[in-house]
Amino acid sequence: MCGNNMSAPLPAIVPAARKATAAVIFLHGLGDTGHGWAEAFAGIRIPHVKYICPHPYMLFFFFLSMSRFDIYGLNPDADEDEAGIKRASENIKAMIEQEVKNGIPSHRIILGGFSQGGALSLYTALTTQQKLAGVVALSCWLPLRNSFPQASVNSGNKDMHVLQCHGDADPLVPFTFGTQTAEKMKSLVNPSNIAFKSYNGLPHSACPEEMVDVKRFIEKQLPPLSDE
Repeated sequence: MCGNNMSAPLPAIVPAARKATAAVIFLHGLGDTGHGWAEAFAGIRIPHVKYICPHPYMLFFFFLSMSRFDIYGLNPDADEDEAGIKRASENIKAMIEQEVKNGIPSHRIILGGFSQGGALSLYTALTTQQKLAGVVALSCWLPLRNSFPQASVNSGNKDMHVLQCHGDADPLVPFTFGTQTAEKMKSLVNPSNIAFKSYNGLPHSACPEEMVDVKRFIEKQLPPLSDE
């Protein structure tokens, strides 16, 4: 069976409690689906914000799995699936554009993700021409990092706000990947807009304290409109 012949299921969505005037598109990690993250965001719900958690099917190492691009290795010198990363990024940009067509301007959209999804969110935010409200990047790294600054960062996103969160006991995506990514991001966008938060003893997962920090970031970057 070829995964490319299967259409992706509809994303898990947490609708806004009232009219949606902002949105968060959050991408899960390898082997996960959007449902768990939709439940997590339901727990930190903000009334005017819509949460979209897609879960695409792709073929990963010959197994049908929940993946966005191939991971060849998690070390600084590992080869990267450049074609897969760029293809996945274009899919996310199309998803952002669909929300714009639905009436939510891109500057009222936060892009985010966990692990592989967080990596994709960072890369997409740096390469899209759509002006975003910000990025939430959890337990991740910046893919194709050596292509920057050669890759042009949209001037509209040079001042975007980024929240990076990482557990200091992460055995899968080392904590140093997170700190090095934060330093790289400071060279690409306004460094004063990069926030890096660490969590003592946290492995490759999220925790309640982290979700509170995520909620505060979303509330700050996506405040209610004056008429709400």
